Amino acid sequence: MWPQRRRPNTTGSRTVPKPFLDDAQWNSIKDLFANPLPSPLGGRPRVEPRPCLEGILWVLKSGGRWQDLPERYPSPATCWRRLKEWTERGIMVKTWERLLKSLDRQKQLSWSQAMGDGTFSPAKRGRRGWQDQERQRNETHADDGR
Repeated sequence: MWPQRRRPNTTGSRTVPKPFLDDAQWNSIKDLFANPLPSPLGGRPRVEPRPCLEGILWVLKSGGRWQDLPERYPSPATCWRRLKEWTERGIMVKTWERLLKSLDRQKQLSWSQAMGDGTFSPAKRGRRGWQDQERQRNETHADDGR
């Protein structure tokens, strides 16, 4: 039999990752994510907004696919729908602005440095497509007698 522990384990799980937003950050933005009242017609209750936001942040930070969302978060479809809803309502931009202002007040941002990353943005037509368009335009104008 194992001896009694002198202290209980109050450090929490060591296998569960820490949330992306701490409680202070969540408290500063949670009013933006108000859950609507349940429908009088019934139906499944909505998932709380914080776990959905954590799932969205996991996808954005990891670059993983929605279908690879770990099971500790709500379903990928739920998180994706909430991202769509919150983006359309402007909530994600307001959240970003509020968190940036908080970091700026704490002097944790350096506004002298910035980085733009377009590696995820595909070139829709690229150089080759531009040359093809130019050639078609010239051929069309040549037929017009211009």
